[in-house]
Amino acid sequence: MLNYVAVNDKSNAVKLLLTGSGGFVGRALRQLLIFRADCNLCCAYRIFPVAESSSLLGLAVGDIDAFTDWSALLTDVEIVLHTAAIAHVQGPVTKQLQSNFDMVNTQATLALARQSAAVGVKRFIFLSTIKVLGDSTSSSAFNADTEPAPMDAYACSKWRAEQGLRIIASETGMEVVIIRPVLVYGPGVKANFLSMMRWLNKGVPLPFGTIYNKRSLVALDNLVDLIVTCIDHPAAANQTFLVSDGEDLSTSELLGKMAIALGKPARLLPLPSWILELGARLLGKQALAQRLCGSLQVDMSKTRELLGWTPPVSVEEALRRTAVHFLAQQH
Repeated sequence: MLNYVAVNDKSNAVKLLLTGSGGFVGRALRQLLIFRADCNLCCAYRIFPVAESSSLLGLAVGDIDAFTDWSALLTDVEIVLHTAAIAHVQGPVTKQLQSNFDMVNTQATLALARQSAAVGVKRFIFLSTIKVLGDSTSSSAFNADTEPAPMDAYACSKWRAEQGLRIIASETGMEVVIIRPVLVYGPGVKANFLSMMRWLNKGVPLPFGTIYNKRSLVALDNLVDLIVTCIDHPAAANQTFLVSDGEDLSTSELLGKMAIALGKPARLLPLPSWILELGARLLGKQALAQRLCGSLQVDMSKTRELLGWTPPVSVEEALRRTAVHFLAQQH
C-alpha cells in the first residue's frame, strides 16, 4: 500500500470501496460518487494519479493478485464496487497473458471477495462481461437465461470469477451482484471505437456502407447509472444483469450516427460484407471482422423489470458526449 489521502468525513453515509478507480469505468464511477452526500467513497488505484490528488481519496495497491492485502481499504466498508481487471486485448494471447487474466480477473477478485465477506461487507458488485455468454448471436439475443459459453481466455477468467463469487455468497451470506456489459463507449474510449472516430474525423472513406448486422452497445453513463442503482436496490441481491443502451445498431448505422456527432459526413462505401470477411480472413483478422460484421444482441428485460431501470442517456446524446471529448483532445 502506498499513497494515502484522507477519506471524506460523511459519518452517516454508506462507505463504499471502488477498485479500478483510474480505469475507464472506475474513473466515471468515482467522479459521480465522490460528490454524493450519501456515499463515503474510498478508492483503490493501480497507480495513484498524483496530478489529480486534490480531488481523490484512497490508496494505490499496485498489481493485484491472490495475495493482495485489502485490509487497509476495507475498514467499515459496506459495499464493494469491483471494476479492476485486465481488459480484453486484441491480437494473440500468450501463456503469460492467460496467466495474468487468471491471476487478476479471477484470483484477485475472489481474494477480495473473501476478505470483504470476512469483515462484514454487505454487497459485492462485480463488473463482468457479456463475453461470458459468447462472442456473437444469430437468431436470438443473449438474455438472463442464456447458458455461458466463453470463447477466449479473458471471458473464461471472468466466468471463473463469477462462479467463485456465487460460492462465496452462498457460504458467507454476502450479497453478490454481477453485471455483464456489452461494448462500453463514452468520453475517453479507446481501441476500435477510437480508431473509427479518427477515420471519420479525417473524412476517410470506409467500406462499411452495407453492413446489416445488429450489435448492442452501452454508453459509459448508462453503465455507471446501472452500477449505482445496484448499490442499494434490494432486488439486485445475488442477481446477474445484462446491460445495453436498449437500441441495437448495425455497423453502418453506428458510423452514420457517429459522423453526425462529429459534425462530419459519413463516407461509407457499399462493399458487401462477405468481401470484408474474406479479406479479414486472408489477413488473419477474423476477430476484427466478426466485431464489424457479426451480430451481438442482448435482451435486458430482466434488468428493466427487476430493477425498474431504463437507460437514462440516448445513443445520440452518448455519442455527442463522446465526440465532444474526442474533438477536445485533438487540439
